[in-house]
Amino acid sequence: MKIPIIEINDLCFSYNRHPVLTDVNLTVCRGDFLAILGPNGGGKSTLLKLMLGLLKPERGTICVFGKPPRKAAHCIGYMPQEISINKGFPISVMDVVLMGRLQPGTGWSRYTKRDRMSAQKTLEHMDMADYRNYHMEELSGGQRQRVFIARALVSEPEALFLDEPTSSVDTKGQTELYDLLKSLNETVTIIVVSHDLSIVSSYIKSLACVNQRLFFHDAPEITRDMLEMAYHCPVELIAHGMPHRVLPLHEDE
Repeated sequence: MKIPIIEINDLCFSYNRHPVLTDVNLTVCRGDFLAILGPNGGGKSTLLKLMLGLLKPERGTICVFGKPPRKAAHCIGYMPQEISINKGFPISVMDVVLMGRLQPGTGWSRYTKRDRMSAQKTLEHMDMADYRNYHMEELSGGQRQRVFIARALVSEPEALFLDEPTSSVDTKGQTELYDLLKSLNETVTIIVVSHDLSIVSSYIKSLACVNQRLFFHDAPEITRDMLEMAYHCPVELIAHGMPHRVLPLHEDE
């Protein structure tokens, strides 16, 4: 039996009166691995921030684990699209992961033994324990992304939200990262924002195409109708290990 953990109804959102999301409806169930795809500027990251409670809808409702998004924040691990770390600041891998255990009103000196044990365990799960004392600038792009995912996981969330997690990772690192996410999905619900159509072939369970409106498909495949509605242009889809498919040109209106 599928158990809904995120329910979005008739959602609308605008920036400076410019519509970004219109009449969005979406249900995400426990254990899902949902990819949110779409063109740049189509509203993917905005939708994720609305589910996190970082933005408020102009109209409509969002319910996360039966609560308003902000009140469910402790149930969610979040990896934003851009994470800035001053390369001159000597912060270690362990320090970054421990940041995920911070609670409001606590400082860096108040990490408990349990916090450190959780951080160590999470790094081991991410195959990054051997790098715990490295400085972040010493890591590759793929290794840094693993550390940031570990920071999102160290609080033991029920759901993991990732915004473009492979944006600074090479092709080999992308495959390794999605293999890792597929493994994590055995215990954690995952929502990933991406513009990479190829990920649907091997990893996800459901798909939402977003370009102001949202088109949902409860299966790891992209239909021609979804692409026509979401992208409004011809799209080339390259799947892992499979020949590419090119959709025909749309008729001029």
